[in-house]
Amino acid sequence: MTSRILVVDDEPAVRFALVELLEDHGHEVVAVESGDAALEHLLDVDVVVTDLAMPGLDGLGVVREAHRRAPGLPVIVLTARGSEKSAVQAMKAGAEDYLTKPFDVDEVALTVARAAEAVRVRREVMRGAAERISGRAMLGDGPAMRALRARIARIAPRDVTVIVRGETGTGKELVASLLHALGPRATGPLVRFNCAAVPAELADAELFGHARGAFTGAIDAKPGYFVRASGGTLVLDEIGELPLGIQAKLLRAVQDGEVQPVGGEPRRVDVRLIACTHRDLGAEVRAGRFREDLYFRLAVMEIEVPPLRTRREDIPGLARAFAARLGVTWDLDVQLSDRLLEALAARSWPGNVRELENTIARLIVESHGDEIGPEALDAPNLVPPQRTDGDGALPFRTRVEAFERSLIAEAVSAAGGNRAEAARRLGLSRVTLLDRMKRLGI
Repeated sequence: MTSRILVVDDEPAVRFALVELLEDHGHEVVAVESGDAALEHLLDVDVVVTDLAMPGLDGLGVVREAHRRAPGLPVIVLTARGSEKSAVQAMKAGAEDYLTKPFDVDEVALTVARAAEAVRVRREVMRGAAERISGRAMLGDGPAMRALRARIARIAPRDVTVIVRGETGTGKELVASLLHALGPRATGPLVRFNCAAVPAELADAELFGHARGAFTGAIDAKPGYFVRASGGTLVLDEIGELPLGIQAKLLRAVQDGEVQPVGGEPRRVDVRLIACTHRDLGAEVRAGRFREDLYFRLAVMEIEVPPLRTRREDIPGLARAFAARLGVTWDLDVQLSDRLLEALAARSWPGNVRELENTIARLIVESHGDEIGPEALDAPNLVPPQRTDGDGALPFRTRVEAFERSLIAEAVSAAGGNRAEAARRLGLSRVTLLDRMKRLGI
């Protein structure tokens, strides 16, 4: 896997030599001429190689800032021969290793590779733990997903605000969950607030809370989502739908760590914010629908979740994984034919991973053989023969109910228990959802 290396040296010839060397070994390299310039890249690289003696912020300062801003980021320092005492000082400050100038190219390549491999292994272990915590795996081994996982692993341990962008159904909620589970607040609460699911007149009280008697019906004081997420992570789904008036209060919360409950006194909160959106917030700012100052406060780091059509190589593996999971859930052993997988990979999937998962579920529900072929895609209303089991029950109805129960349970879970939001995701009214949950015993 390609690693992203930051090279910091005020000598152009040294920077050039290091870039050439590291790129020849398959790394992506960012090169800057000073410690001050290095600071803006610390959150987005895997390894730092820095000269020790530089004007302005020197290598020791880079080590200290990396340790403060990006815990776990390995920094390798370069020092002139005979200045090993300074290198030892850098090691005590948190440097990973040091090399002397003039450096041996093989030693540099080996030292960087060793640091990058340690980072990769640590991230894989953390990702496995995060996926166990979140209950879902980030599937796909193509280049786009490998790059996405690496970016999540780089950003998650830094306690910074993140914007997660992507089309509907790409898995932004899962990215947010992994950022939380891999971050320093993993033991704290993960709370989700869907900005599109709450009417504008209620968003203020829901997000920031309200005092008793603040408005008609406010019988008791209620803490808002910020307070509920204190010490943990607050995920603001569909942040682009938040009304401008509420954006002003959100800006204050982001800037000052303070929320103003409706009718109540300001109170301090301590949360990490992750904002998810399918909109281009830059375009929303230019159109006057989103505050520019809030956008820049939120966009400390940004993650783009790729649409499924740009990573077709992942579709067969995703389809098999969904089929295997649903087969276990419904106690069915149904295989997807190679021709079906080819047909699935050829589709554009405007609804992305969510649409693919729902399609696999429908194909399994409607199947009546051991293997599903591509012809099933052209029969959306296919009704299987009404076979019965030993006690006369209809497996088709049982399958449909199991499928419906699974979809509803997943939607409610993804919505953080918010049934109105789960109904919106399923395209149902809240009343209809509650009726179906009651009928299915959920």
